[in-house]
Amino acid sequence: MLSVCVGKYPITVDEILNIITGAGRVSDMTRNVFFTLRLPRTVMAMLSGFGLGLAGSVFQMLFKNPLASPDIIGVASGANLGAASAIMLVGGSMAAVAGGAFAGGILAVMLVMLLVRATGTNNTSTYVLSGIIISACAQAAIMILKFFADAENELAAMDFWAMGSFGSVTDAKLTAVMPICLFGIAGIITFRRQIFLLSLDEDEARMLGVRVKLMRAVLLSFSTLAVASVVSVTGLISFIGLIAPHIAKLAAKRNSFSVCVLSGLTGSLVLLFADCLARTLASAELPISILTTFIGVPFLVLFMSRRKEGKRL
Repeated sequence: MLSVCVGKYPITVDEILNIITGAGRVSDMTRNVFFTLRLPRTVMAMLSGFGLGLAGSVFQMLFKNPLASPDIIGVASGANLGAASAIMLVGGSMAAVAGGAFAGGILAVMLVMLLVRATGTNNTSTYVLSGIIISACAQAAIMILKFFADAENELAAMDFWAMGSFGSVTDAKLTAVMPICLFGIAGIITFRRQIFLLSLDEDEARMLGVRVKLMRAVLLSFSTLAVASVVSVTGLISFIGLIAPHIAKLAAKRNSFSVCVLSGLTGSLVLLFADCLARTLASAELPISILTTFIGVPFLVLFMSRRKEGKRL
């Protein structure tokens, strides 16, 4: 409710209730802002936070690494490269940037899987190292594009996209990416039992009937769909996929798929709060990654201190 109300054009709770119930009169401007901009933006923030938080939790369980996030297998770097390429080569239209970012994220993960297959070893460390290699190559390509980019237009557009924002979200963009993101989330929920078993030792997972190689590739694909669809519209969003799982673990104090769901809900809450601040703290809207970083760092420090206390005990 707070996210729908705050912004450059404030909307009161009474006006929202009148729009929903039709009991009172509301100006056409208020109605258009609510349905075309404010409501899609709020839903997109909730969907983005849930997708990033859920994917982050899945990555941490699959890779058995508390620092794992959607960036670990190159999704973010690939999306960034795709968006930068669209800005340079196609002219930077919103549809081209979104399509380029989505294609870049998917392509990066496909390259990671091909690299893992080429090595002949299919363990978590191979995925992590392959993700680091693909991310490094993508970052090198981005630096080349920035070197040749126009400093006034193209370079600024690349940097702004990499900081993330919900300012350009509309109902058309929401309806375009929502089915893809929900499909990825639904796939993760469908294989929730396999996610928990894959968080165990690989030999134990095989003994319990899990096809480790196949299920790891399937779950990475669903997670990538959720993340890539989100960042194709919003740009890169930092820290949500990393901090939301840790907040969920601190709250739930157990390791099960319910923690993944709680991680998604936590991501939605944190991202909604950050988006409200982005609209109200300054005269111009702030990039969302600035606020998620400032919100995320204290939680990460708290997590590190809790782990240190736990080891002492």
